[in-house]
Amino acid sequence: MRKKILVTGGAGFLGSHLCERLLNDGNEVICLDNYFTGEKSNVVHLLKNPYFELIRHDVTMPFFIEVDEIYNLACPASPIHYQYNPIKTVKTSVMGAINMLGLAKRIKAKILQASTSEVYGDPQIHPQTEDYWGHVNPLGERACYDEGKRAAETLFVNYHKQNKVRIKIMRIFNTYGPRMHPNDGRVVSNFIVQALRNEDITVYGDGSQTRSFCYHTDLIEGMIRLMATGDDFTGPVNVGNPNEFTILELAEKVISLTGSKSKIVFKPLPSDDPIQRQPDITLAKQKLGWEPKVQLDEGLKETIAYFKTIIR
Repeated sequence: MRKKILVTGGAGFLGSHLCERLLNDGNEVICLDNYFTGEKSNVVHLLKNPYFELIRHDVTMPFFIEVDEIYNLACPASPIHYQYNPIKTVKTSVMGAINMLGLAKRIKAKILQASTSEVYGDPQIHPQTEDYWGHVNPLGERACYDEGKRAAETLFVNYHKQNKVRIKIMRIFNTYGPRMHPNDGRVVSNFIVQALRNEDITVYGDGSQTRSFCYHTDLIEGMIRLMATGDDFTGPVNVGNPNEFTILELAEKVISLTGSKSKIVFKPLPSDDPIQRQPDITLAKQKLGWEPKVQLDEGLKETIAYFKTIIR
């Protein structure tokens, strides 16, 4: 039977891939986006599908609809975008969660929160497990996003306990792939854009800080599997690729794969930038039967091919 599914932030990088996957799986999809960071071009190819609907709406305002499931992805997710208007970022995370949870409560829908590894802040344990409370600066430059997402998780858990709302919480680690915004300031898109333009590649700090990069198809698979779990499992669950790379290794890979003439230059590290970020995915393996399939070189080739079509 065809499910009716609402995706907030559905015109964003991950949201658009999720909409596409849900449609391919035979569902009806309503995509909600205010285009603050999402782009209509990410989903325009879906508009010819009679089971796809696109609505311009800001999740900080209430929204009423009848659906079976809600994926709450609405929130700017890159430092440049979420620091541009930090108050709006907090509002999107907190009021967006309240509005979508209220909707889920009224219509008895299952709802998934796209949370983030940023809830762990600059972690003091490595790799990060779901029972770790994090090490977050509530007054820092990134707090609007980190604390907004932490508050959203709190709201989800309390709506579940108090109102029996069926929730799922997914902590997303660095994800990349086609449809990333070229100006989002994330390390993968930054390096690829600089390399394709033969500009200097900017590495902050000495490049020894690590990240784990998950390709979008793997991430979306984890998301679908989490939503399909029984009501006894709410999460949170880490979804990301546990293979860890230094930022310098990533820069060198991108230069090699693009055949770029770029040189690597070093700049001071931004405040509150995590030194290590690596998911422990034991729980995802146990509960979702999930682990990533696409490794970094393969995913980077696909992403570079996409950026070649949009970089002039």
